[in-house]
Amino acid sequence: MPGTGHLARDPRFIITMLIMKLSFDVKANEYIQSLSESLSNNTSIHFIVLPTLQSIPKDGNHFLLKLVPESYKPHVKQALISSLTTTTNHLVGFVLDMFCTTMVDVANEFKVPSYVYYTSSAASLALSLHLEQLYTQNNSSNEVIQQLKDSDVNLSVSSLVNQVPSKVISGIFFINEAAVWLYEQVKRYRSEVKGILFNTFEELESHVISSLSTHSSLQLPPLYSVGPILHLKKNIETMDHVDVFKWLDDQPPSSVVFLCFGSRGSFEKDQVEEIGQALERSGVRFVWSLRRPSPEGPFQTAIDYTNFEDILPLGFLDRTKNIGRVISWAPQVEILAHPATGGFVSHCGWNSTLESLWHGVPMATWPLYAEQQFNAFELVMELGLAVEITIDYQNGYKEEDKQKIVGAKDIEEGIRKLMGKNNNEIKKKVKAKSEECRKSVLEGGSSFISLGKFIDDILTNSLGGGN
Repeated sequence: MPGTGHLARDPRFIITMLIMKLSFDVKANEYIQSLSESLSNNTSIHFIVLPTLQSIPKDGNHFLLKLVPESYKPHVKQALISSLTTTTNHLVGFVLDMFCTTMVDVANEFKVPSYVYYTSSAASLALSLHLEQLYTQNNSSNEVIQQLKDSDVNLSVSSLVNQVPSKVISGIFFINEAAVWLYEQVKRYRSEVKGILFNTFEELESHVISSLSTHSSLQLPPLYSVGPILHLKKNIETMDHVDVFKWLDDQPPSSVVFLCFGSRGSFEKDQVEEIGQALERSGVRFVWSLRRPSPEGPFQTAIDYTNFEDILPLGFLDRTKNIGRVISWAPQVEILAHPATGGFVSHCGWNSTLESLWHGVPMATWPLYAEQQFNAFELVMELGLAVEITIDYQNGYKEEDKQKIVGAKDIEEGIRKLMGKNNNEIKKKVKAKSEECRKSVLEGGSSFISLGKFIDDILTNSLGGGN
């Protein structure tokens, strides 16, 4: 992965990853196992798998964000006590997931500083800070929700160039208790951590990073852009994928559009038929990762179809057999890296966004849940690095979010715009960002330098600048 060399930057540091596993999240658990095995020979990083919590509800609601970290606090404390009593290592600090700031309490018990690893964009944090300020000013999450409910409302966020329409704000901010919990997380960023690390690079979000760093009223700790942090190890496992790559090898360069909506991305039959019609009408070569919703809810990993003909328009596979392939789970990184891939219809998850930029593949936006709507807004409006199919599609937090159908005409227009010759300006921008993205993690690059500053900060805060 880019940045694996970061582990060797300073021989004084050893990283211990404390892993929270949920019994029902099979794909995540498989990934954890794969990652730990791939790094088994690296003496600079260790994994401690915490006990699995069987009693946590698996319906996927937003309370998981709060319940899981809180429930794991005693396990984290005990794991560290056990680790420190069996080694000569000295604990110098906690780096916390953006939703795990409750672990600051554990770090305080060990008298070490805490840092937040913010896994989304710097712009996403800017929006969260703005909403938290509105919450503080109104002293009520309900008041903020009422202000945002009008879809015509636009927010002037100090660190962003364009006003933000309320329709691209994640649905979780419209659920009172969940929103309050998120605002409390953001407050702790301001007052209780020593720094914030971003999975981004300075050249991608230079305006917002500079604004966040210099805006005194935000009262933020030092910011460190250390991305892109990506897992780019190739892993083509099944015969289906071998067939897809053989097919891709026979296609012209940059001629194939890749449709993939993440591990939880899925659609009902009506929407699948609209996508199928759009692809067929466009005539564009395609690889489509098509999966069905989990019966356990929209927050669970999507599952594979046993027969695509049950969900696709009648005769679709026969009519498109010369121009496309429909697959289930997709090896996304490998397909984005293939020279035949020329466009990516994506849910705009931040990792997928960075993978697409790394490989220089322009995107068409189709967000589904979480902060993806805002990511789509940033890519299209703030950065000019993507074309829009939709930026406000919501699927997950409210029942009414599932009712919107994006029509075949709009999908076809988006695909044609993405893959057409008139998209040269965005293609050039994406290519330039790809080059900057790769340079950022090399020695002397912006993320390399930023990580060095973070290391210096750890030494200052934890070791008094000594060894």
